[in-house]
Amino acid sequence: MKNCLLSFGLILLMFSCKEADTTTKISATISSEEALKEAIKNAKPGDELVLKNGVYKDIQIKFVANGEEGKPITLRAETPGEVTIEGKSNLQLGGDYLVVEGLYFKNGYTPTKQVIRFKVSDENVANYSKVTNCVIENFTQPDRDVKDHWVEFWGRHNELSNNYITGKSNYGPTVMVMLKGAEHIKNYHQIVNNHFGPRPRKGGPHGETLQIGDSGTSMMPSHANIENNLFDRCNGEVEIISSKSNFNTFKNNVFFESEGSLVLRHGNFATIDGNIFIGNDNSKFIGGVRVVNAGHWITNNYFYKLKGETFRAPIAVMNGIPKSPQNRYNQVTDVVMAYNSFVDCETPFQFSVGSNVSQSEFLPKTEIRSARPIRTTVANNVIYNETPFDYPIENYDEVDGVLFENNYTNSANKSEVKPEGLITAELKVENVSDQLKIASVTSKDMYNGFDFENITTDMFGTKRTVDNNRVGALINSANHKDLYDRSNYGTDWFSTDKVKADVKTIAVSTNAEFTKALEDANSGDTISLNPGVYEINKTVSVVKNITITSKDKNNKAQLSFTSSNTAFEMNPYGILHIDDVVLKGTNSQAAFKTLDKNMRSAYGLWLNNTEISNFSSVLEVSKGSFADTVSVRNTIIKDCAKGIMLNKETNDKGDYNSEFVYVVDNTFTNVGENVLNYYRGGYDESTIGGNLVFTGNTVTNSGKNDTENILIKTRGIVNVEFANNTFKNNNVKYVAILWGAKGQKPVNNVVQNSGLIEVVQNLKLKLVY
Repeated sequence: MKNCLLSFGLILLMFSCKEADTTTKISATISSEEALKEAIKNAKPGDELVLKNGVYKDIQIKFVANGEEGKPITLRAETPGEVTIEGKSNLQLGGDYLVVEGLYFKNGYTPTKQVIRFKVSDENVANYSKVTNCVIENFTQPDRDVKDHWVEFWGRHNELSNNYITGKSNYGPTVMVMLKGAEHIKNYHQIVNNHFGPRPRKGGPHGETLQIGDSGTSMMPSHANIENNLFDRCNGEVEIISSKSNFNTFKNNVFFESEGSLVLRHGNFATIDGNIFIGNDNSKFIGGVRVVNAGHWITNNYFYKLKGETFRAPIAVMNGIPKSPQNRYNQVTDVVMAYNSFVDCETPFQFSVGSNVSQSEFLPKTEIRSARPIRTTVANNVIYNETPFDYPIENYDEVDGVLFENNYTNSANKSEVKPEGLITAELKVENVSDQLKIASVTSKDMYNGFDFENITTDMFGTKRTVDNNRVGALINSANHKDLYDRSNYGTDWFSTDKVKADVKTIAVSTNAEFTKALEDANSGDTISLNPGVYEINKTVSVVKNITITSKDKNNKAQLSFTSSNTAFEMNPYGILHIDDVVLKGTNSQAAFKTLDKNMRSAYGLWLNNTEISNFSSVLEVSKGSFADTVSVRNTIIKDCAKGIMLNKETNDKGDYNSEFVYVVDNTFTNVGENVLNYYRGGYDESTIGGNLVFTGNTVTNSGKNDTENILIKTRGIVNVEFANNTFKNNNVKYVAILWGAKGQKPVNNVVQNSGLIEVVQNLKLKLVY
């Protein structure tokens, strides 16, 4: 009997081993595109396809196979991060139960419209599939105007998890969820545990980090879940996330110093619960949640040091358009904002944002946002400002459809809107950490509105009960020492901590030494010029972060350019600081000029205490080029045919050529035209840049060749400070035309024989949409 049992056991063991061999195939020998195609072709449920460590360049992977529940087919790196996908490359998935893991996309861009797509064709769509533990870094198009998506969702029940994605600077959302077709709605996609690293400012719309649906499918049910992600300095545009479909959930995400908002742009019934929004003392561009449409629940969120206003307010509740077209703004109705905490956010609630009834003369009826929020509840929230601020509510129209109940603040309310349900009281504050402060009141009374019993926990998961409840997002710290832990997001192998190289100063005295220093310098280095004249007979290409300065500030070095077209050529990622240097041309070249095309990433230009003369222009740019900052301070600009020209985005789609422009304390003399031409075209209320500071300048004998008869041109730029300037003997009709509706006004300027400074309340602009 024992021998029989032993034989039966051996048979079972052999059968089990045989079964295991046929369901798990591991190959570390896949090292070419052809071998990968063959492995994918023969893959069976449970198989694991392992790409050998190495560089795979110009590879387009079509991962078409079908696993089974519990037996996915996995395509992974031999070692996470050691398989790099470079050049003109992409990845498409088609089939069920597929997993991609450990790949590193860098040093390239997609030759199609997607880097990773959960779809190969309309007939071959991925479902129940996952991309995890991967990195996409700076995999951006050479031309910033070319549209693509780095991850594009189709199908149902797909997942993007534990990835690090950073550096997209071209047109289009980083991650896009598509709902075009019945097989793509009710998708229940999971976007979880990712680290979305910095997305540079784009300079216009279409720079979202995540978009779910579009206006054409905005009435479709999506049910996407966006949970436990870190959005880290995602500054692409005013909408970090653009939700354009129904029944999406945004839970326990962290938005760290990201210049924009989570925007409920189209669609209804979103859940925004337990999220953390962190700003700082320096930026007014960091926002919270912008509310449009109906049925949203915004609960248990923590807002810290958000200084944003209007579209970027901590809570921006918009006016809608009566009988709105599908692609515009529906009225806010039946929204609940409850149990949220606002810490050091001066004016957290801003209502009827975007109201534009005053522009009725210039806009069609389909653009007039006059429908105020109705049937909206604001309850059980707490507002704490360490330095009391007495204006917690900003209203751009009447606030007659909003119910305030049981909200507390430690400041007086001197706002125009003074609801009884916003109560000034002494708050008890527990300072858990620098960012985590728990403000509470002694009263345990709570407003229990319809369905409030479904708010069962606080932000950290502590149960809300009759005996254990508080206003605000937090009942207690639940043993949390910090507001969040960065290690909880992204991959388990990629380090986001960049090693800082040691910076050095390179002293030069000759033309040859200057040329060699430019070649040898690392990003962050300074080239120090000894006194003298340096004859430069070729264009200097700026491809890294370099400072050029004079060693003796009282005896400035002179760079004398005889190059034919351009003195300094600005390249992607190039940042140039020039301090205390004289630049002189031959009237035939631009002092600074971008590449004519392929400006894939932003550049920067900083001039201080510099002299610029005898150039055909000070700065020329190309369409598609973008500077994060152009700063000209304490500088003399004279005898140049043209000045600072940031004016090539003339397709009127809301784009512009620089985010921040500072022209401060300079002297302009004999500049023929375009002393400054900074342009943004198109009526697009979501584009709230660029940003100009033009103060303390003296402009003399300039503009004589200007065909528009305007000395300082700022058409369409939203934020303009224009103060303390002097204009003398400039042969123009207008010194400047400012945009009154955006709060622009001249302050303390002196104008002598130089035309008018005119304020136009409403500019007539071409509609973007």
